[in-house]
Amino acid sequence: MVLIALAGVGAGAINAVVGSGTLITFPTLVALGYPPVTSTMSNAVGLVAGGVSGTWGYRRELRGQWDRLRWQIPASLVGAGLGAWLLLHLPEKVFTQIVPVLLIGALILVVIGPRIQSWARRRAEETGQSAEHISARRMAALVLATFAVGIYGGYFTAAQGILLVGAMGALLPESMQRMNAAKNLLSLLVNVVAAVAYTLVAFDRISWAAAGLIAVGSLLGGFLGAHYGRRLSPNALRAVIVVVGLIGLYRLLSV
Repeated sequence: MVLIALAGVGAGAINAVVGSGTLITFPTLVALGYPPVTSTMSNAVGLVAGGVSGTWGYRRELRGQWDRLRWQIPASLVGAGLGAWLLLHLPEKVFTQIVPVLLIGALILVVIGPRIQSWARRRAEETGQSAEHISARRMAALVLATFAVGIYGGYFTAAQGILLVGAMGALLPESMQRMNAAKNLLSLLVNVVAAVAYTLVAFDRISWAAAGLIAVGSLLGGFLGAHYGRRLSPNALRAVIVVVGLIGLYRLLSV
């Protein structure tokens, strides 16, 4: 019980700052003898609490983003529903085989994101547009990417935050902290949809004791992560994302 609760604290903190806290709680549950699918479902239910506290901690950075989020939120919700359906109907290996590839791509986007943003700003200035302008093409690409990450998050949840930050960093003229705030909100919605779907369809396959311990731990961890994560510089936050992502990639490949 102590190990599961501590894993929840760590996952909640990492999810608020980076995303990929599942890479702590999921292996912990499996190591303690829980079946993989039970671990995935129990983890998704438990981490909802941490998503709430992490999103609340970043609420100030969400201001001014709602014109874009009103398109991203439905994409996340629909994608999460489809991902949850896939978990309940497809073999786990079918989807998890592409997880390392997605994670590598996201980390590359996180690293080169500033250069892509600089290029986008120069191009906007050359065409006489505002540097903050988001073209219809980029918005469509962002919504599609958000939908795809929603599918992934509804299925497996691990590292969906890194995927979101990578996609937004490549497409948006936003600061790292503001993208992190949007990532927390969208990841929370994905987890809520997945948790509701698992509860309605597979109530008896969820370990509610484990989910409860993760919920308590992640609630505290989310507050801590948001408090300290908001103090990080953009480069420091980017570095944390890359380090955690590489650790997650190693753990996924070693399974």
